[in-house]
Amino acid sequence: MSRRGVTLIEMMIVVAIIGLMVGVTFPAVSSGVESLRLTSATDNVASFLNGALNRAERRQQVMEITISKEENKLTLRSTEPGYVRDLTMPSGVSITAFRPETPRIYLYPGGSVPRLTLELTNSRGAKKAVRVDPIIGVPEIENLAGEKR
Repeated sequence: MSRRGVTLIEMMIVVAIIGLMVGVTFPAVSSGVESLRLTSATDNVASFLNGALNRAERRQQVMEITISKEENKLTLRSTEPGYVRDLTMPSGVSITAFRPETPRIYLYPGGSVPRLTLELTNSRGAKKAVRVDPIIGVPEIENLAGEKR
């Protein structure tokens, strides 16, 4: 009589192959997740700055943007009582530099848009910058390798 079934050796080989496949693909997947976090964070910063610029012009309110590297967040305040918005960077993404180096930037209605650059870095060392050009007044996202989108 023949017996059907899987031996312990066969099961261990299958588990070893699955473990090997996971070990090979994990770095690529985690790198992709880190890249997505950085892209999402730069998109959120660009949207945050664009909202501040629009609010200053449309509501004719002075807007204050506070950049905190220690807390890893941006804060937006208005002259309207109680208006405060925070944007905290996701885990693994940090604000590494900003120019001008003053932690507070003011947006005046009808005034010129200040030149502003925020540099974000993920835990793998990839860097992106969000720049506000004073001529066009629109935030742009740039890979520090030079690619704009």
